[in-house]
Order: sequence, then C-alpha cells, then structure tokens
Amino acid sequence: MTSKQRMIAALDRRVPDRMPVTTHHIMQYFLDTYMNGIGTQDFFDYFGLDPITWTVPHMARPGSGDSIDPRQGKPGFLESERIISDHWRIDSHPIPDQEYTTIRHDFVTPKKVLSMVTQCNEQTTWVFEHLIKEKSDIDVIAECAPTPVCNVAAVNGVAGAYGERGLVRGHIPGFEVFGQPGCWQDACCLFGTEAMIMQTLDDPEWVHAFLAVLQRRKIAFARSLAGARYDLLELGGGDASTTVISPRLFNEFVAPYDAPIIEAAQQAGQRIVYHTCGGMMPILEDIAAMHPNAMETFTPRDMGADVDLEEAKHRIGDRVCMIGGFDQYHFFLGCTPAETRQAVRRAFKAAGEGGGFILSPSDHFFDAEVELIKTYADEAKLCTY
Repeated sequence: MTSKQRMIAALDRRVPDRMPVTTHHIMQYFLDTYMNGIGTQDFFDYFGLDPITWTVPHMARPGSGDSIDPRQGKPGFLESERIISDHWRIDSHPIPDQEYTTIRHDFVTPKKVLSMVTQCNEQTTWVFEHLIKEKSDIDVIAECAPTPVCNVAAVNGVAGAYGERGLVRGHIPGFEVFGQPGCWQDACCLFGTEAMIMQTLDDPEWVHAFLAVLQRRKIAFARSLAGARYDLLELGGGDASTTVISPRLFNEFVAPYDAPIIEAAQQAGQRIVYHTCGGMMPILEDIAAMHPNAMETFTPRDMGADVDLEEAKHRIGDRVCMIGGFDQYHFFLGCTPAETRQAVRRAFKAAGEGGGFILSPSDHFFDAEVELIKTYADEAKLCTY
C-alpha cells in the first residue's frame, strides 16, 4: 500500500498492510532546533513516516462583497486567509518593550472595536488578552463578522500535487487571529477557559448564545466543503476534554454544537476527526455518538491524561478510527531505543487489532531525540497484519 492508501484504510476501519505511523503538527521549533531547519515533508522522508500535508485555504463567499485581507501576510500556525468586509477589518500592531513578541489585534466594526492581544516565543503563540470583554460583544461578531468558505480549487490543487504520498488534512476554521476548530474550544480562546466554565453556571443562556454564533460560521464553512479533496478535517479541542470540563458540561455545551458540524461536513463528502488532547475515558462513547470518522489523541496517563488504549479500543474501536496513543514525552526523550520499541509494540497490541488505528504521538512535540523518532518509525513499520 501507499501511505495514503494505508492511512485511508485505517480511517475507514479496514485492515491495512501494516500499522500506519505518522505524527501530528510538526513544530517549526523542533525542525529548527534538531533538524537544521528542514521542511515538514523532508521530515517525513527522513524518518520514513506516513506523510501528512496540511492545507486550509479560505475564500470569501461568492457574491458577498467580502474579500481576502491583503495586509495579512503569510497565515500563521493554524491560521487561514482572513476575510474582511466593509463592516469588519483587522488592524494588527506590535506592542513594544515586552518580554515576548506582543501584538494587539483590533477588530474594527461599525458597532465598536474589539481587541485581542497575543504573545509568542520561538515555540508557540498564546492569548494574553481575550477578545470578548463584554457579553454584548458576541452580538457584534454575529452581526459584523464575515463567514469564510473553503477554497475548493486550492485544496484540490494541493491534493493533486500530493497524490498518493499521504493524507491531505485540514480543520474546521477557528476564529480569526487565534481560534480553534471546535465551538467550545473557540469560545475558550476568545473569552478564557475558566471564565467560560464559570458562565456555564452563572449565565448558561449566554454561553449557548455565544456557541451558536460560532457554530453558524463553522457550519457554513462545512457546507462549502463539497468537492474538496480532503482526506480528513479536524474538529474539537483540548478544552473539551475531561481534564478541563466535566462530562455533564461536555454533553450540554460541546456535543450539541459540534455534532451538527460533523454531520454537515460528512454530508459534503468529508471525513472528520474529533481532537481531544486530554482526558477522554469518561466521554469516549459521547464523542463516538457524534459520529466522527476518527478520534484523537488518546493521551496516556503518564502524560497527564487518562487514556487506557486497550480499554478505549474495546469500547469504541468498532465505531471510529483511533489516532494517537503514543507517549512522546517519555519515549522521544530520555529513554533507550529498546524502550521506544516496546512502547510502539504495546500500542499496536492494545489498539491495532482489526485495523482502524493510526499510531501517532498524542499531539505535537517541541523537543525530541532524532534517534528515538527514527526508532519509533522503524518499529511501527514492523507491526504488520
């Protein structure tokens, strides 16, 4: 099988020739620090992993009068092309004399200016000041924010050039500047995780209204995916995991908003993977009940989550493909190659039976020993069916 055939067989819960082995987002910090700045596709070639390419090209809705923001520059990590209109533009400017690179982003509308501050270092970016400061700010977003749609032609250009090399992945769009695919996760990026949790108790009606505003934009994007030659699109986010919120909150504030997005994307001919980088065991069946094609990241207990890979396979492995399950913290750093090989074999034994499993680190990593990644890839290729 080609890498593409192998991973698609697993996504469709069929048995491939061997266990697919890949990784999630490859962080530029790792490439620069440990791999002399090589590109992501060279990374896959060097280690012999099953490759993935990410593409998330956006365009304005035809006939809307909206347009691509010409001032944006190259989209950053998890970003896509920003859409602007006469009622919505984003002005970004640096704030000097800060410990980290700090940028204020003003969302200019006829109603008011919403403002967010991000910071970054050489490894990652985070929100320093959240966008939503007053509850009425969500009404400004609902009225003024344009809705991006998928640039199908651009996706298909990438897919055609990539061929059988590997998977073409994307994600349901997060909010502009700094957001993530799932409705709850996106809201947490805009308002703050702790603040969102408190509002589910203090003002659940407002939380539902906020999530509905974000959901409408995401469903519109999902419906625009028809004809796009994606292999897999990501939804969800770690703030929906049970190391952050309770199963009750998941079923009241997460699943009702993300499940319709999954349905819309699937009706457009796409596969969806639901991403939960954290606790999953109490909500395994709840996630599967949303009918994604795959689930990730199955983060092990030794990394601060709760996943028992064998139990998870037993409970939901006949309903979804499982992606992840590998402890990159303990077996890409500070161990022997033999220990890394044993960790690969344990994952294959726990979740590989009958196919429907793609071995991957449980989310991305910044630091790793090159020799151990090579060991990981080599041992996984020996796990045949």
